[in-house]
Amino acid sequence: MENNEEYNINYEYISRYIRRTMKKSTGLLAEMEAYAKENEVPIAQPETAKLIENIILMSGAKKVLEIGSAIGYSSIIMAGAGAEVTTIERNEEIFDVLESNISKSGYGDKIKLLKGDALEILEGVDDTFDFIFVDAAKGQYSEFLPHCMRMLKVGGILFSDNILYKGMVATDELYKRRKITIIRRLRKYLDTICNMDELNTVIVPIGDGATISYRLK
Repeated sequence: MENNEEYNINYEYISRYIRRTMKKSTGLLAEMEAYAKENEVPIAQPETAKLIENIILMSGAKKVLEIGSAIGYSSIIMAGAGAEVTTIERNEEIFDVLESNISKSGYGDKIKLLKGDALEILEGVDDTFDFIFVDAAKGQYSEFLPHCMRMLKVGGILFSDNILYKGMVATDELYKRRKITIIRRLRKYLDTICNMDELNTVIVPIGDGATISYRLK
């Protein structure tokens, strides 16, 4: 896994200033941030996590689907904002850490953990959601999309993280040959969700880039 700090498209001084304006995490969330940094586990950037939290609070979203749990950082934040979260994680190496964090968070009754490959699990999920957070394998976003559209309510929000992928999606000047497949797939995904009649999408240059898509119909 790559260092979480590498996943930020903004100038360092901008990110540093934004984070200075934010309340510092305490307790379990602070411990999780330290763990992620020490063990190079990618989690949502603090400002991205705060944006997600505020969207859930403002929209009143009560049912959330998260594709890509990692150690449960964003799951706990979303549950803390009042949502019931169904979250999927396939990485067996960190699943025990995920379970432990959810247990310690006090939100165990609000967070449902599903272990396995997201595409396989999504096939069997028959539910609807107010908010869907996509933060798993970047090259599979387009494959997740039909499932997201099947389950996202009209008036719901699809939030996709790491959408600019270190800026490489936005410009070939940052191109790295070993990342070309991911870059092409993310560009295809962006082209799709930005032009769908069912969605109203905006790209937000925060963290590693994110999209907020509102379901119109």
